[in-house]
Amino acid sequence: MKNQNGTFKDWANANVSRQIEDTVLYGYYTLYSVILFCVFFWIPFVYFYYEEKDDDDTSKCTQIKTALKYTLGFAVICALLLLVGAFVPLNVPNNKNSTEWEKVKFLFEELGSSHGLAALSFSISSLTLIGMLAAITYTAYGMSALPLNLIKGTRSAAYERLENTEDIEEVEQHIQTIKSKSKDGRPLPARDKRALKQFEERLRTLKKRERHLEFIENSWWTKFCGALRPLKIVWGIFFILVALLFVISLFLSNLDKALHSAGIDSGFIIFGANLSNPLNMLLPLLQTVFPLDYILITIIIMYFIFTSMAGIRNIGIWFFWIRLYKIRRGRTRPQALLFLCMILLLIVLHTSYMIYSLAPQYVMYGSQNYLIETNVTSDNRKGNSTLFVPKRCDADAPEDQCTVTRTYLFLHKFWFFSAAYYFGNWAFLGVFLIGLIVSCCKGKKSVIEGVDEDSDISDDEPSVYSV
Repeated sequence: MKNQNGTFKDWANANVSRQIEDTVLYGYYTLYSVILFCVFFWIPFVYFYYEEKDDDDTSKCTQIKTALKYTLGFAVICALLLLVGAFVPLNVPNNKNSTEWEKVKFLFEELGSSHGLAALSFSISSLTLIGMLAAITYTAYGMSALPLNLIKGTRSAAYERLENTEDIEEVEQHIQTIKSKSKDGRPLPARDKRALKQFEERLRTLKKRERHLEFIENSWWTKFCGALRPLKIVWGIFFILVALLFVISLFLSNLDKALHSAGIDSGFIIFGANLSNPLNMLLPLLQTVFPLDYILITIIIMYFIFTSMAGIRNIGIWFFWIRLYKIRRGRTRPQALLFLCMILLLIVLHTSYMIYSLAPQYVMYGSQNYLIETNVTSDNRKGNSTLFVPKRCDADAPEDQCTVTRTYLFLHKFWFFSAAYYFGNWAFLGVFLIGLIVSCCKGKKSVIEGVDEDSDISDDEPSVYSV
């Protein structure tokens, strides 16, 4: 709606700009409502439906009833979040001597004036907070694990087969030694029986590994991935450079908030960027050439998705110290896939604030400028003259000169969420550094990593694992 010199375009009058803002706002209402529906209704219903499906004697009708019963609990949580967000008093009545009824009336008037923005913002911010925890756990680790795994590659299938064969021979010797003790008919001691059982279980696992290693060593996919090895190294180097760019930008942005923000009570809002970071400078420049900024934002989001999936696949899905599910190619349970979709949905939701942390100027105002008065001393004329020069929009700009983006309103409606996101960014940086150290110290992954742990892997023809 504005020219680069800071003036509004001819068609951008107050009514038109208000209509555009409302259209964008209603678009966010629709998209965020779809997210709430998926998180609190659709995904819980399908999850509990599949949980009941595990029982063979359960009928379809019983499955649906049970799933609806548990989904009702999530619907109640969603309703509570909307109610709390709708009636949290962001403003206080001007009259301190007002009665309780006047205070309640003020809350309803505030709800009507905001068109439900606070209610939806509180619900989405609550989910974004959960997404922040998922991003700290999975995305931060995946940003270091994914590129280093691509660079290091996996171990040789032929070498692993040789090691596995030696282990099989060693275990068989132990079994023979224990069984030889009972050749004269004497029963084995309890300790030898336990040891024999453990060795036999170990032998079954090793033979299962042998079948998988043989299949992978002879598969065409292994040979194809071997030919792509140089390309994987290039991608790994590219991803680690992108990760360092994000980390440096996030660190500078958080440091700027720590040094120059208005404090925790304001959600660490910055009045103008004092420490510039690469992305905060690049995105407003790209916005002037449509659609370069959208392309970069899409790349950033896809990068977060890929690194998050890498982190989830490496770590698995946990509930505190309890491992719920593992993500494995061709062998993941439906419930685990639903959990994966839920986690990725929440992480993408948190990406909105992550992009704000990386480029606060772009998210708040984009490439908008406004005019400020400056006094210029002329050599030809005595005295000063007034000159209007364009300046980049920031938090100090007049409200009628700079339009704040609708997404920023959603992100910063409640200061305590913004404060939590700020501290979460520091935790994100810490987990990334820890993950980087761990990934550097770990050796190459096995071509069949996870087979030793997976007791439910069938003995049929193995699927091709990532190599």
